[in-house]
Amino acid sequence: MKLLDGAVDHGGSLGRARVLFPNAVLPFVDLSTGINPHSYPLFDLPATTLSRLPEAGRARELTAIAANTYGAPSPANVAAAPGTQILLPRVASLVAPGKALVLGPTYAEHARAAAIAGHEVAEVSDFEALAGADLAIIVNPNNPDGRVVERERLLALAATLRARGGLLVVDEAFMDVGPRHHSLAGDVGQGGIVVLRSFGKFFGLAGLRLGFALSDPATAELLEAQFGPWAVAGPALDYGIRALADIGWQDAMRASLADSSARLDSLFGRFGVPVAGGTTLFRYLRLSDAAGLFLALGERGILLRHFDDRPHVLRAGLPGSEEEWRRLDSALAEWASRRETRSKDCE
Repeated sequence: MKLLDGAVDHGGSLGRARVLFPNAVLPFVDLSTGINPHSYPLFDLPATTLSRLPEAGRARELTAIAANTYGAPSPANVAAAPGTQILLPRVASLVAPGKALVLGPTYAEHARAAAIAGHEVAEVSDFEALAGADLAIIVNPNNPDGRVVERERLLALAATLRARGGLLVVDEAFMDVGPRHHSLAGDVGQGGIVVLRSFGKFFGLAGLRLGFALSDPATAELLEAQFGPWAVAGPALDYGIRALADIGWQDAMRASLADSSARLDSLFGRFGVPVAGGTTLFRYLRLSDAAGLFLALGERGILLRHFDDRPHVLRAGLPGSEEEWRRLDSALAEWASRRETRSKDCE
């Protein structure tokens, strides 16, 4: 795929699933994303949320709460946007076109966004190589394997880049369920750092389209100016303000997700599927028969995330109900039974 081509498949498309598995058992159990299946509780919105333009005061309230929740130095360090996806090429354009290096393998949209911004883009597996970039991009915790880069190493890299006008971008889309002491949210005031935070994944409200860029105040102001007024829709403002302030729900949800991910590891383990990493919102699977498992579960209406360039790995999100857990258990049992039969036939 060329970097300037359209966005690649990232999972979550039931339309693609219906084409790929036309005879699948319905409804689909979509485990192909890292979105929390237990969303923040829905609540009624005032009619004016939809009938009036968003008030500037509500946007300021949102950035203040986001700064407090994420640990940014102040609201002036936070720019709100209609999802982090729309921020990617704008953030990549904060430095003049040059060499952009992405620590991979990871989320493909960062490389594509950097190319859109005019950079020469390469994916590297060696963290130390990032020191030679004009724009260095790290997803932390990483998607899809859950790799975490320590805060001290990130700060040292940021200082190296900053000394020659470079920029470090850290996508913390899954830091809500990661080791938060490794977040750079509190360090963005130093300059030369942009931290991206996604609202929809942890709160299970991806369709709301809300995200944040944390940076030094001048950079945050520049990003907000590019969007102009009313960048964040009224419903997203209301949900963002309430959910980000609800620390009790967040703490309880982290504990619940930890239990669910441990349960998922145990389920995969019963059928000989090795879990090689991930976060509590998704598990990273590495096995020789990844393609066979993907197809077998897909035919049973259970969608995992596969990767065309990494045929031996899969990513699995969390089931959202006991019925979904039962369907996954049954599908894995059938797959394991078929595998055992094939193995015996080859003896």
